[in-house]
Amino acid sequence: MPPILQIKNLSTHFETARGTVKAVDGVDLCVNEGDTLGIAGESGCGKTVLALSVMRLVPRPPGRIVSGRILFEGEDLLAFPEEEMRRIRGKRISMIFQEPMSSLNPVFRIGDQVAETLRLHEGLSSAEAHHRAVEMLRLVGIPAPETRARDYPHQMSGGMRQRVMIAMALSCRPRLMLADEPTTALDVTIQAQILELIQGLKREVGTSVVLITHDLGVIAEAAQAAAVMYAGWVVEQGPVERIFSSPLHPYTVGLMNSIPRIGRRPAGNGYLNVIPGTIPNLLELPSGCKFRDRCARVMPVCAEKKPALLEKTPGHSVRCWLYV
Repeated sequence: MPPILQIKNLSTHFETARGTVKAVDGVDLCVNEGDTLGIAGESGCGKTVLALSVMRLVPRPPGRIVSGRILFEGEDLLAFPEEEMRRIRGKRISMIFQEPMSSLNPVFRIGDQVAETLRLHEGLSSAEAHHRAVEMLRLVGIPAPETRARDYPHQMSGGMRQRVMIAMALSCRPRLMLADEPTTALDVTIQAQILELIQGLKREVGTSVVLITHDLGVIAEAAQAAAVMYAGWVVEQGPVERIFSSPLHPYTVGLMNSIPRIGRRPAGNGYLNVIPGTIPNLLELPSGCKFRDRCARVMPVCAEKKPALLEKTPGHSVRCWLYV
């Protein structure tokens, strides 16, 4: 089957008083039908901007999509007028935003906010939409959904608000769901429940998922494919098993080595193995490879030319001069 989502050479830039920020810089990605693609990377690497680009929600100004194609079920989303995109958002493509407290409207009841999506995209009456909203709250595991539907966001815990966001995202049974840090700021037991909930609903509804996170453990648990982003680039992508067992890019290797493991003594005098340096300033990117100033295996060519994303083994690609 053809992929449900193909991103080709996508670049999203932001114009600032100091210059142009290349938040997403020539990204190529693919999401297969029914799969979960996990996208990992440091804060500021472009994960959220990539998701907002797919939804066509990049604030303009200062941001704009400057090049590339976003093929959803074979159709280029960048070619659609805004009116058509409004029909697609929430219906065929949905998104779970990073901060449920700021994403939910504090002055409207929970049930009304879930029902609004159903009225807009499904054409249901107010009574029908409210009934479906209560059923969606029940589906995502909110106890006493008839009562909680009358609550306001501030009356719910962080885990409950995240479940409400999932209910809203899945209420119209979308073909693709973008989940931006759905387990951030939740305790470990609630994280496990949210991941289990997304996996179960994915199987039940048949939705494909793009899971954005900085937690490699979440990707190992929930995804079939993985992509690692760094400073606007995808530096490595492939099946989860291969990324975790045989990482190729030095940045991916550094991320894997930084995971604490029982019985493994860190190098040096520290408590953790860390990647030296910091992510580069996106206004003053180094020439050639963006990771070269932090890489232990840097070569002269790394400062001269930008590496391309090349397929090293079937389905496993890496952007690094070590493998050219």
